[in-house]
Amino acid sequence: MTAGIRYPFEEPPAAGEVITVAPGILWARLPLPMQLDHVNVYALDDGDGWTVIDTGFNTSKARALWQGLMAGPLGGRPIKRVVATHHHPDHIGLAGWLQTEHGAELVTTRTAWLFARMLVLDRHTSPVPETVAYWRASGMSAERIAKLMREKPFNFADVVAPMPLGFTRIAEGDTIMMGGRNWLVRTGNGHAPEHATFWSLDDDLVIGGDQLLPGISANLGVYATEPEADPVAEWLESCRAFEAFAEERHLVLPGHKTPFTGLPLRLRQMVENHIGALDRLQVHLATPKRAAECFMPLFKREIDGSAYGMALVEAVAHLNHLLQQNRVRRWRDEHGAWVWQSLDTAD
Repeated sequence: MTAGIRYPFEEPPAAGEVITVAPGILWARLPLPMQLDHVNVYALDDGDGWTVIDTGFNTSKARALWQGLMAGPLGGRPIKRVVATHHHPDHIGLAGWLQTEHGAELVTTRTAWLFARMLVLDRHTSPVPETVAYWRASGMSAERIAKLMREKPFNFADVVAPMPLGFTRIAEGDTIMMGGRNWLVRTGNGHAPEHATFWSLDDDLVIGGDQLLPGISANLGVYATEPEADPVAEWLESCRAFEAFAEERHLVLPGHKTPFTGLPLRLRQMVENHIGALDRLQVHLATPKRAAECFMPLFKREIDGSAYGMALVEAVAHLNHLLQQNRVRRWRDEHGAWVWQSLDTAD
């Protein structure tokens, strides 16, 4: 019988505290000002210092928590390396601060570094025309667009510290020594390009970032930077590739939620969840719809407020995947929005 997913740690660490998840590996949490209200970070004992995995946002609260961790659980020894699993701000936000203020070396994939370095330099006071065109193409209402046009857009630099030149590259198939263990680097895609995961060659640990999460789905989004992208295909391909290496013995240290075992089952769930969502979406498109009208089949509820943007980019991602599979057709309406319809019912 296939083992289920289990959570060895009943409670996460409190703010400013750590839990030892394995010899030489400490688990801490940093707060996030959003619905997913935390990110996990890990400190690996390298003897004369520490390697830390991911960082949290660049906020005064997060910096203060890091300083408390350094003075307390990390015993005053320096953070010598910061390893970013991927370029998203909750994972790389304080990398530049740890480099410039604490002398850490940044280790990440080339794509993650390039994306982060580009985005932290890309500042805008109002939405750019390409983003507005993307909103219109997605079927966002004119009223919502007008409201967003009056607001300052989110800039990566709002929560990511300036990133100095220079990093150390890791890539698929590399090995890296951290916390007294050799780790094999395996990369995935879909949630973030060239997302690094780390598989211990000396025990049962896997550092999963957002590529290997329990209980929640990583956001798969399409943005104005690449409006025809198909991150769903990349995600499914990555999950199936990881299945070849996943074993019941693995204890996964994820970027959010709590460490878990049962990785083979979790990978199958992640594939099946998206296949089911795609099937529901195709049925929903028996009647032509715009992306902004596709939340119910994907998320089983309507979405508004702060989660609307994440829902919209994920709806576009699933529609793009159906298009690549030749399961839908699309055309522009009089407002420039893409209208999507299942080919099973199209004229």
